[in-house]
Amino acid sequence: MAEKSVKKKPNILVRMGRGIVRFFRDTRGELKKVVWPSRKQVLNNFLVVVVFVVLAAVFIFLLDLLFNWLLNLLINLGTAL
Repeated sequence: MAEKSVKKKPNILVRMGRGIVRFFRDTRGELKKVVWPSRKQVLNNFLVVVVFVVLAAVFIFLLDLLFNWLLNLLINLGTAL
């Protein structure tokens, strides 16, 4: 009878360690492909976001004033009857 060579799998810690090492190696490789924005681009994007947030806040504030005025008008109309 010929003996078969049986390959044992490494234990769970060794397999997990290899997976973790591969994950960080792949992550570092992907980070090298990233095109990072310049300081000027970041500042420009930041200013655009701030302007739009301020505009949205003013718009919502004006809508709130309008709806508040309309609601008070309806309440006063209802109490006058």
